[in-house]
Amino acid sequence: MAFPILTAQEAAEVINNGDNLGLSGFTAAGTPKVVTEALAKKAEKEHAEGRPFKVNIFTGASTNDHVDGALARANAIDKRTPYQSSADLRKRINSHDANYFDLHLSELAQKLRYGTFGDIDVAIIEAAHVSDNGEILLGTGVGMAPTVAKMAKKIIIELNEAIPTSVEGLHDIYMPLDPPYRREIPIYKPNDRIGSTLLKVDPAKIVGIVKTNITDGVHGFSPLDDVTKQIGANVCDFLIGELRRGAIPASFLPLQSGVGNIANAVLFGLGESKEVPAFDMYTEVIQDAVVDLMEKGKCRFASTCSMTFSDAKMTEVFNNIDFFRDKILMRPGEISNSPEIVRRLGVITMNTALEADIFGNINSTHVVGTKMMNGIGGSGDFTRNAYISIFSCPSTAKGGLISTIVPMVSHLDHSEHSVDVLITDQGIADLRGKSPVQRAETIIENCVNPEYKPLLRDYLKLSQAGGHTPHSLNAALGFHSTFAAEGDMRKTDWSKFA
Repeated sequence: MAFPILTAQEAAEVINNGDNLGLSGFTAAGTPKVVTEALAKKAEKEHAEGRPFKVNIFTGASTNDHVDGALARANAIDKRTPYQSSADLRKRINSHDANYFDLHLSELAQKLRYGTFGDIDVAIIEAAHVSDNGEILLGTGVGMAPTVAKMAKKIIIELNEAIPTSVEGLHDIYMPLDPPYRREIPIYKPNDRIGSTLLKVDPAKIVGIVKTNITDGVHGFSPLDDVTKQIGANVCDFLIGELRRGAIPASFLPLQSGVGNIANAVLFGLGESKEVPAFDMYTEVIQDAVVDLMEKGKCRFASTCSMTFSDAKMTEVFNNIDFFRDKILMRPGEISNSPEIVRRLGVITMNTALEADIFGNINSTHVVGTKMMNGIGGSGDFTRNAYISIFSCPSTAKGGLISTIVPMVSHLDHSEHSVDVLITDQGIADLRGKSPVQRAETIIENCVNPEYKPLLRDYLKLSQAGGHTPHSLNAALGFHSTFAAEGDMRKTDWSKFA
């Protein structure tokens, strides 16, 4: 059947106030570009005429300015999950104009299928091609497109001519059965293919096609600075040490790497190391650095949920698609982030923290405990099930006014039970097999900026009146309260909290 060709405005008219929208993509990769912008304009018009208009947005991960940015500026988002990275949406979330609930990325698709959040009224799917019988060739990111396409009452296709159809073969579309019929997910090495290259949907649900020609618009990373370079070098030194002592097999193990400049620095360091052998990745996102590693022969294969490449790097991949065809496989987020597979494959996981405390607990999401930054993302999916779980961060922030290592984290995302190693620009703290006090001593000695070491040593002495995990409950958030009052954690005076 031939599908109607719609304008973005016509497609937006399909969507009503209060609808649950499910979107394709994972980060900006594979995320819709134009229908949501038209929807934002519709919301502004409705608001101007005195009518309410908000929708609920369910996605694979973060999106782009065309989605979260445009809709947030129009105040058109009621509920949002599972992850976001938009400054405009962040403002709405922290002012309670949008109701954001943070969720592990691997969980949302199955929670939707279980009926936790109701129906999906409309799915918006970006595609490189769609056939008359409903076979969709997805773009640069998968996310939870299979689930939202299956559940949706209506489907809008954004057919993006910026994505060549030569990407066919890079996708592995698989959806597990729901309990009590679920079996193991049959991935035993990162390059095992278990699904289809195309997403099959009921063609009767496709209400129309909106044609686009827009890139993902991902920006390249800033040049590495001395701090990120040192963190990357420290992560590499730790992994090489584990390799030398036989704690990591000589053939190495699959790697997961989070998103951002620190992750990029770590991958750069691994690529430069002569002792680290060629490796595979089992991860949720691959970035520009992975392309370079593949071209050097350092990364053999990457299983991922999206190709979150800068526009320049994406063009390079598209122009050399035959080289990358047997090196990249994009899967739905519940597969790329599956705890079952992470545990089975023995993935070494590397994620970043906003802050850590001296006992090894991690805050990934909340600035000074209250303001949402982005969300937990997939870090928990990987961390809890890792062969070795590594967290890294700079030792200070805001020019030294903030220590990222504190007595007690102001918000807890990953407990000490899931954190094996903490690494900053100052050094490496291997926390495995250590009691709480031993962990604290190791972190203070190896990871804390020298300006903050005396303060944290004094806190540990102050709190050691008793207990397995010694804390002074009056002083535990002293760094944070001092920063709130004086703008500088270095001015903390423990005697004020006695």
